[in-house]
Amino acid sequence: MPSPETPSPSIALFDLDHTLLAGDSNELWLGFLADRGLIDAAAVLARQAHYLADYTAGRLDILAYLEFQLEPLVGRSLESLQPLREAFAATQLAPHIAPGAASLIAHHRAQGQRCAIVSATHRFLAEPSARLLGIDSLICTEAEVVDGRFTGRIDGEPCFRERKIGHVHRWLATLGLDPANTLSHAWFYSDSANDLPLLEAVGRPVAVDADARLTDVARERGWPQLSLGGEAASTPSSFAASAKRAGGSALPRGTAPAISR
Repeated sequence: MPSPETPSPSIALFDLDHTLLAGDSNELWLGFLADRGLIDAAAVLARQAHYLADYTAGRLDILAYLEFQLEPLVGRSLESLQPLREAFAATQLAPHIAPGAASLIAHHRAQGQRCAIVSATHRFLAEPSARLLGIDSLICTEAEVVDGRFTGRIDGEPCFRERKIGHVHRWLATLGLDPANTLSHAWFYSDSANDLPLLEAVGRPVAVDADARLTDVARERGWPQLSLGGEAASTPSSFAASAKRAGGSALPRGTAPAISR
């Protein structure tokens, strides 16, 4: 762990799905569309379940999954989809913001740290959650738009696994920050072993409501483990005291959801 004299990190990065959001953006979106009779619910939700199983097992074909995610948008403009997206945000995303997410973000902001979401989910689905959480910096997969309409393809590289690091580096460069130095002091919160490349690239990795593989890695490496759901998240406790008991004196002072190892 860095010494107490190490300058406070300036960046706090957060995964979105199953981390700040207690659910999966695309699964919630497809359920929303199914409820309105806008998709073949049985077939589409079965495909979603298959992709999520692959994701959990660490074998997801991200390009195929993103193509599947973008199918409902093909040929549509953002303007025409906006009313549907606003209804989705209000009825599905807002109730699924993790109970402890707001206090954790506020905690980092109180330390003067810039917060950013880093997500493999494409911007159309990720952006409403970022707005609900009050986070302006969203680093994510970009959907291609030609002549004002979604093509069903992505623009550039998916923001997934090791490619998240490149996306974060490019974002930091736009801020005039040295990526290596900044990440060495940065936080990254994630639920998934798929995010191990970025978790390993930052100085302060935290496992949040983690899957089995990430839980094992966090335990082996002594990484903090945090829950943003349920009573533990909604009841303030000393973030620093929990870290001190685990030997992590460099964690910031203040109040945030309970953390353990």
